[in-house]
Formats: sequence, structure tokens, C-alpha cells
Amino acid sequence: MALSASKRLQALNVRQRYTAFPKLLQSQGGPSNEFSVDNPATGEALCSIAEPSALDVEAIVKNAQSAFDSGVWSKASAIHRSKTLAKLARSLEEELPTLAQIETLQVGRTIREMNAQLGRLPEWLDYFAALLRTEQGYVAPTQGQLLNYIQRVPLGVVAQITPFNHPLLIAVKKIAPALAAGNSVIVKPSELAPITVLRFAELAEEAGVPSGVLSVLPGGAAVGKALVENPLIKKVDITAGTQAGRSIGSIVGRNLASFTAELGGKAPIIVFNDADLVSAVNGVAFASFVASGQTCVSGTRIIVQDKIYDEFLAAFLLKVENIRAGMGNPQEPSSTMGTVISQAHLDRIERSVKRTKGKVVAGGARMTGLSSLDGFDFSQGAFFPPTVVTDVPLEDELWREEIFGPVVVVQRFSADAEGVTLANDCKYGLEIEAGICWINTHHRNDPSSPWGGFKESGIGRENGIEALHASFW
Repeated sequence: MALSASKRLQALNVRQRYTAFPKLLQSQGGPSNEFSVDNPATGEALCSIAEPSALDVEAIVKNAQSAFDSGVWSKASAIHRSKTLAKLARSLEEELPTLAQIETLQVGRTIREMNAQLGRLPEWLDYFAALLRTEQGYVAPTQGQLLNYIQRVPLGVVAQITPFNHPLLIAVKKIAPALAAGNSVIVKPSELAPITVLRFAELAEEAGVPSGVLSVLPGGAAVGKALVENPLIKKVDITAGTQAGRSIGSIVGRNLASFTAELGGKAPIIVFNDADLVSAVNGVAFASFVASGQTCVSGTRIIVQDKIYDEFLAAFLLKVENIRAGMGNPQEPSSTMGTVISQAHLDRIERSVKRTKGKVVAGGARMTGLSSLDGFDFSQGAFFPPTVVTDVPLEDELWREEIFGPVVVVQRFSADAEGVTLANDCKYGLEIEAGICWINTHHRNDPSSPWGGFKESGIGRENGIEALHASFW
């Protein structure tokens, strides 16, 4: 017998109410603004969040600075920090099945996607734990009878702002190198999906990360602004839209703090005439519709060479229809694609598609009625089908702007050089003229491989030795 929604949440240890972590002895700013975290597949509230006030944010930052100044983590040996991160990785492994279910509930992605994604998270902790054991100072050449010894030291308090689309993945990607370097870290997760990040902070403290070294401030834009404006913050690391990145970057610049920003994208996928048709269709479908298209590297501009175009498009539309037919309850293991994050975001996507001057050949409108897979009622959630648009002018919004949903445009080209030119006809740089370029694959990510973009897609890099070194002075 299926559990009721409330009993399911109890079984997953989801609390009815969350506050900042670590919990303040008392609110520093009077009664908190409360908001709910909702399941985008059903509209049901999962829990309530007591949003920190500006004074609460200041208290958390001061607490993090005190932890840093104490040296309990910042001056701990690299071996000690390495062992603690490795222990946290093992704790995370044990918790992953529960965390994957919570992630599905709060973001609406299918459970099979979340199981696959979260299964790799311990690798980030293990990787940076291992780097700590090999990171060395060095003696730099100089003149005279001097010893010029270089040793990297942690920055201090690092603020991290993470998005709704990969709540725990992106948080762990940022947290791991910052903690490894010895910093105190404060995470402001998306107000739409903070539960798993709050649980991770608890796991970290249980694994031996001292209190105050990792904090979480669940809340909206006002909380994020109060955090990054604080002069004690020595680095800000965000994943967000380009407009938000510019706004936050201006604040960070005034404070002369370090800044890493992973921002928007409008990634092209180029399919050449000699491509294997089946592999190309399956690869493009995965790149475009994983996470319901809500990723910064989602393949949204499909650029297909002329001799294979018609055959590709026909096969791609069949694949899209199969994805659409396989949609259902995101908690159903065989469901092919989940929701977008909210009704507000659903409205935004639908408006963008309605404005296009292109031809909508698949999808294009919110989903209602019952699933043919499992009878799930789409009308109660934020479901938008995989959508394909052709004949799109290059000045069209769907070609130019990040829609952040399951919407792709398909464009024809002839000469190879024309395909590359079309790919680069974009203000973002997570692609081609880019920080990342995949060949015959997509969405590949590894803790050892730097991740970031060019142009309006951001500043700095996540992952790799670069991320560790960016967490030091």
C-alpha cells in the first residue's frame, strides 16, 4: 500500500519546519518570514521554512568568522581535513537513497535521474580529500641568501549561492573545495529546494566538521543580498542567471572579494552529415530534456547538416513523442521526464513559446489530463512536454535567450563552417567558444575536470585543482 504524503515525508525524515543551520539560539530580528517548499508535481507543501532576517544573516556570518578565527578547521592539518571529508563522503553514500527521494519531491525530477546524479556526489568529497594529501607549498627562486617559501592559506568566510535545478550536486561541488582549503562556508540554497542542502550540513557536522564551519541560510533574494554584502565575506561563489550574476558581482567588487560565477547558457549541438543517426537522436534527446531542460548546459539549439536534416528531424520527433508518452509521476521509476520547478516557471516557458515566430512541431503547451504511463494527473503539477520548434529566425527569443525548460530549436546548415558560425551566434559561452566542449556525448562532469564558461556564461571554474586553488589566498 502506498504511503500517504505526510507519512512518506516522515519516513524520509523531512521535518515540518526548518530554520538556518546551525540553529540560532534565538532570532536576531524578530518574527521570521515563513514560506513553504512545494512539490512541483502535486502542488503539495513539503515543509515550511523560517526565513532568516538580515540580523540573523549577520549573526550566522559572525559565527562563521569566529569558527574560522578559532583555527579549529582553518588551522587544522591537511591530513585531518582530508580524513574528515572522506568520512563525510561515506556518510553521504549511506544517505543517498533518501536524499534522492527528497530531491525528486522538491524539484520534480524523475527518481531515476536523481539516483544517477546523486550516486556520484561522494566522488567530489573524495577527490578534494585526496588533493589535500598532495597539495604542497613550494620554494620559489629568488636572489640573495633568502628562502622564498610559498604556502597557500584559506580565504576566510566563503558565501555560496546555489540554484534549484541541481540542489545538492551544485552545493557539494562548491562546498568540497572550499572546506578542503580550510574556509568557513555559508550556503544560500534556492528557496525552492533547500531541504537536501540542510540535511547535508547536518551530515557534515556529524562527520566531524566543526560547528560554524558549514552553515546554511535558506531564503530568497533578500537573504542572498544580505549575505554577499557582508564585509566579512572573502569570496562569493554563485550559480545563477546572468542578470543575477551581474548584480551580485557588482556587490562583490565593491567589497574587493573573490568571485566565481557559473551563469546562463544556450548550448548548441551540431549534428554533421556523417553522424550515426540513432546515436545522434538519442544523444540530442538526452542533452536537451534531462532535468526537463533546466540545466545551464542543456542542448537547446540543435544545428543539423542539410543532408541528414530531414531524416534526423523525423526520428527526433518520434523520440520526443516517446518521451512525452512515458511521462508520469516523477517518483515512478520508469517515468521519462519530470516537471519544471514551479507554476510560475511553467507560465514563463509557455509565454516564451507562444511568442516565437518559429513553427512548433511538438509540444508547446502545458500538460493536463492523465498520464498514459501510470494515470498521474498532470493538471495538478508544473508539467511541460518536450517541445521542438523549427524555422526559427536567428533574432527570435528561443534562439537568443535561455528558456530553462524542455524547449529546443532545430536549425539547418550546409557547410561545416556555417554550423560552427551558428553555434557561436550566441551571447553565452558554455559552448564551442566555450569552457566546455563535448564530442559524441553530453552532460559529462567529473570532480577533476574544470567546469565553467566564457562570455556571459560566467567567471572562474568549479572542479579540479583550479577550484581548490581558488579557495586560497
